[in-house]
Amino acid sequence: MSKYYPEAPELQIGQWLNTDAPLTLASLRGRVVVLHAFQMLCPACVSHGLPQASKARQVFAARDVAVIGLHTVFEHHDVMTPAALEAFVHEYRYTFPIGIDKPSRGGIPVTMGEYQLQGTPSIVLLDKQGRIRLSHFGVLEDMALGAAIGQLVAEEVAIPLIADPLDETAASPSAGGDRCDEGGCHVRSDRK
Repeated sequence: MSKYYPEAPELQIGQWLNTDAPLTLASLRGRVVVLHAFQMLCPACVSHGLPQASKARQVFAARDVAVIGLHTVFEHHDVMTPAALEAFVHEYRYTFPIGIDKPSRGGIPVTMGEYQLQGTPSIVLLDKQGRIRLSHFGVLEDMALGAAIGQLVAEEVAIPLIADPLDETAASPSAGGDRCDEGGCHVRSDRK
């Protein structure tokens, strides 16, 4: 049985670093997208998340996997400016594209809100068709991330969807056709 995976909302980026042209998820279709959400003053982002993004960029071929950083500031706005981020990226020698999430009036940046991220670091994996296959808040072990990325790279677009590589439970439909699993409750398509 296939599992429902939502299409990823387009990234809402105010400024890009390390890329000549703005990126869109549509332009990355056919590749797995590894989206690392971070703040430069987040200790776990600096010690684990960003180095992990760099490793993913080094290990997987660019034709198969796009690694993108998302600087999503929800605290300490006065010190985490674009100029400070540029210096930070230069000093740590991060070369993968990094988008600066657009601010919102409510304090939670736009992309962070649309992806319902709980904080930083967060990692989101998109399959080759642009669907969210994994959204994880906190530190994710390198081996687990590598296995999840490798599984998505190996998938053929035309085959049925499979469960998340890190999800040990299988979704099961309820009697009425609606189903709930760890990813949320899904309404039958004929009820929309």
